Amino acid sequence: MPVCRGSGNRGPITSFVALPNRKSLHLLLEALICLLALPNRKSLQLLLEALVQKLTARWLDLGRDKPHVRTMTDKPSLDILLCAPRGFCAGVDRAIQIVDLALKKYGAPVYVRHEIVHNKFVVDGLRAKGAVFVEELEEIPEGTDAPVIFSAHGVAKSVPAEAKHRNMFFLDATCPLVTKVHVEAQRHAEDGHDIVLIGHRGHPEVIGTMGQLPPGKITLIETVADAEAFAPRDPDNLALVTQTTLSVDDTSAMVMVLKSRFPNISVPAKEDICYATTNRQEAVKAVAPKVDAMIVVGAPNSSNSMRLVEVGERAGCRVSVLVQRADDIDWDQFGDISSLGITAGASAPESLVEEVIEAFAERFTVNVEIAVTAEENIAFNIPRVLRQLEEASGH
Repeated sequence: MPVCRGSGNRGPITSFVALPNRKSLHLLLEALICLLALPNRKSLQLLLEALVQKLTARWLDLGRDKPHVRTMTDKPSLDILLCAPRGFCAGVDRAIQIVDLALKKYGAPVYVRHEIVHNKFVVDGLRAKGAVFVEELEEIPEGTDAPVIFSAHGVAKSVPAEAKHRNMFFLDATCPLVTKVHVEAQRHAEDGHDIVLIGHRGHPEVIGTMGQLPPGKITLIETVADAEAFAPRDPDNLALVTQTTLSVDDTSAMVMVLKSRFPNISVPAKEDICYATTNRQEAVKAVAPKVDAMIVVGAPNSSNSMRLVEVGERAGCRVSVLVQRADDIDWDQFGDISSLGITAGASAPESLVEEVIEAFAERFTVNVEIAVTAEENIAFNIPRVLRQLEEASGH
């Protein structure tokens, strides 16, 4: 088990694993059998002292002729710096609650358009409870009265319009911070601006944001090169929005290029990159230079998780890798380390972080220290139709 600094834990005690061979075990068993016949505590003490002397002598004799046998206490030491904050953000927690509460209130099936959040462990857990994941509404049977939930990443305007046309009962689990970007884009369009969106092509959030307005109204910028080559219709009538899960540094570089080329571009009063993305990246920046390796627990299709891997690399950590869970660890990459940083993307549950720590504790004597760089206390309301059930369940 891991040893937390300051916990007072003295580490593992000697166990049967330390016995050198079957002969020693046989001697121990003989002694235990004899205990049944002992008349008092004094006899027990004498017998145990004799047993310890005999086993010690036997061990020393074996040590002269045979190589050292590794015991539990011989594991190399590993200092783990655990990033805080890490893992679930308020938007992810809200989205998962919506699916859970819908299953409790309406029963299975509950249809979810796209993965509710980008984490296989979470999705598989909800699927086991009765959630059915689809990519498009056309996959849902006609005439169903089962709830349909839109994922945390947000959807284009055409999706709820189709759901209404089919008389579907739907719940929107879009993160409120993504909805904020949607509202900004619509407001800029109403003011007559041409809109620039910084984001990753094909990501569900980007598809949803671009789908708030007619085709051609939003131009996607993915790189600094895109920003440098961008040729707008009206350079003095631009507005900027961004995907919420981007690299803070990459986005800042693109914004700088756009502002230098188009000084009148309207930018958000407060950055669109969400608080959780920013906080997790800042935590990795603080930890990565101090450790030999960095693990990000998350999914390969999770934008914010992949950005954390990149942040670790840029901060100078020689090994910065993504794992979905402990089974994915490539132990060849961690054979000679003495320190390790661990964080988790915003859609990765804490149970997977604990699983990774336990996996290292099987191979190392682990000391865990929490590196706190920010405090988070944000929570988002769930839809009113589920709120009473939420209160009853104690959330």
